Amino acid sequence: MYTSAKPYFYGTGRRKKSVARVRLYPGTGSITINGKDIDEYFGLETLKLIINQAFDVTDTMGKFDVVANVVGGGISGQAGAIRHGIARALVLADETYRGALKAAGLLTRDPRMKERKKYGLKAARRAPQFSKR
Repeated sequence: MYTSAKPYFYGTGRRKKSVARVRLYPGTGSITINGKDIDEYFGLETLKLIINQAFDVTDTMGKFDVVANVVGGGISGQAGAIRHGIARALVLADETYRGALKAAGLLTRDPRMKERKKYGLKAARRAPQFSKR
C-alpha cells in the first residue's frame, strides 16, 4: 500500500449522504476504494465510467493512482462523491485542468438531496389515499 512519504494530491468529494476522501498519486492508473480494487467494489460498469469521467475530460487516464476512502450513502452516491474528489484533486495537480472540469460540471457539488418526510403524509409528497366516504 501507499505510505505518507509519497507526494499526493488530495480532494474531498460529496454526493447525497456520501463523503469521499481521495488521494491521487502519480502512477499507472490503479483505483483502490476502501482497500478494494474498483472492479471488486463497484460491480456496474456505469459506476466505473462515472469515476473515470474526470480522467477522460482531462485526458489523464492511466497517469494517476487513486486511493479513496468513502463512507455513507449508496453505491451511486459513493461513485459520484469519488468523481467529485478526483476532479478537485486534479485541479490541485494541474491548474490548467480547471476549465475543462468546470465546463463538464465535475467541480460543482451536486446539491440534490433526499426530501424530508412531512407530517400528515406517508412520504415526502405521498398523501394518504383519498376516499369520499
